[in-house]
Amino acid sequence: MHTVKHAAAALAIVLAVGANAQTQTLTFDGFLSGRSVSAEKEYPSWLERGEGRFDARGNQTFALAQLGADWAPNEHFDMHVSGLARHEPSSFGGRRAGLTEAYFDVAGGGFQLRAGQFFLPTSRENKGPLWTSPYTLTWSALNTWIGEEVRPVGADLQWKSEFYWTIGATAFRGNDTSGTLLAWRGWAMTNRLTVYNEPLPLPPLPDFRGFQKDVTHPFTHDLDHRTGFAERVRYTLPERANVQLTHFDNRGDELLHDGFPGEYAWRTRYSQISGEIGTTSPTTAAAEWMWGNTRMGLPQFAHVNTDFQAWYALVTHKFGRNRVTARIEQYSVTDKAHAAVEVYDDEGRAWTAAWLYDFTKTLRGGLEFVQLTGTREEKYDARKVSVELRYALR
Repeated sequence: MHTVKHAAAALAIVLAVGANAQTQTLTFDGFLSGRSVSAEKEYPSWLERGEGRFDARGNQTFALAQLGADWAPNEHFDMHVSGLARHEPSSFGGRRAGLTEAYFDVAGGGFQLRAGQFFLPTSRENKGPLWTSPYTLTWSALNTWIGEEVRPVGADLQWKSEFYWTIGATAFRGNDTSGTLLAWRGWAMTNRLTVYNEPLPLPPLPDFRGFQKDVTHPFTHDLDHRTGFAERVRYTLPERANVQLTHFDNRGDELLHDGFPGEYAWRTRYSQISGEIGTTSPTTAAAEWMWGNTRMGLPQFAHVNTDFQAWYALVTHKFGRNRVTARIEQYSVTDKAHAAVEVYDDEGRAWTAAWLYDFTKTLRGGLEFVQLTGTREEKYDARKVSVELRYALR
């Protein structure tokens, strides 16, 4: 309830300021979507504290409303706020509504300063408004995790040359528990964004019972009062291709906070290289590769120290009202400590085929098939078929 109030208050501020400005541009982006999903019943979703990597099991329906507002009184300043509300099975943990982003930009002379909560501009997949994908209904495992646990609260300074180079650096807090889901659950494949202060369910944790809460809050108040940093550099051939290298380190102190049970400030670091070819052409190829480490706890007690990596490659083609996309990917989590009963190793691969059709400029249909296989304690093999109808609020 508090999260919904915060989102409403932020949107009201944008609207009120915009209404009083004499020269202004106030724009809205939004989507209303309904989705029917068929997946294996034997794999309960991780949102139900199960072993499933999807956000569904059996035959289930979902609904989602996303809304974003941007106010730009002049070419040097703008404000953005966005949030969502969703309908999910009552057995799912998490929140049904909340704030996803809220920030302002100040720009001039090739520089841009952004402050608030925002996505780092790394994804070559989630390029649409409100961090949506124009290619598939289900995101890659890599970007699923970004949407779940990586969204800094801080300030980002970016410099862009006239044509080719972009350099950026971010200082942030409030992303202390990033890495929790990768270790406790492994990788997942959904299109679900975590909202601010949302408690996400964790699987049973025998070695940490009484210490670790049974939920994690990816975006909430800062736990260890340490500042994290991210840096990136991008080279762009305008309208043709780009490649970007990013490094992220939340500098978590690895200790337990907020009493017993509490939450750990995980030390999560990763590097990521991403690129695409055919940026504005009917056929586009894109890929990302991420590798890093996440850890927490004291070495003399049960603790976690895991390496992780994930990559995907996709090809998409737009013709007429149709867009077809094929994606392959692979991911892993490797336990380096072996200091607890829980098994953290996770290894898998997946492929996705999607067809999107524009009935009108605002109404889009979608059909998608996803298959993933892998091993975490035991082998798993899961498939999902999704049908979606989405209306764009423009």
